[in-house]
Amino acid sequence: MIIQFSAGKLILSPFEVQVRLDNGCQLYAMVDDIKLHQDALMLVADAGAVRWNIKLDSNEQLQEIKDELGIA
Repeated sequence: MIIQFSAGKLILSPFEVQVRLDNGCQLYAMVDDIKLHQDALMLVADAGAVRWNIKLDSNEQLQEIKDELGIA
């Protein structure tokens, strides 16, 4: 599944999340390392030594990610 957002696009698969930013940066994380923060509209990847987060545009995008990845 591909979700467009203001800074680029999210590519979701059952095992991995890819973030391709418009500036050319690409971020990857395994689904097990992803958390979603509803109140801040943030997608957060935390794999120990590597951490990054993306601010989403809307609650609908966050819900689509939850539904696709099966994250509560």
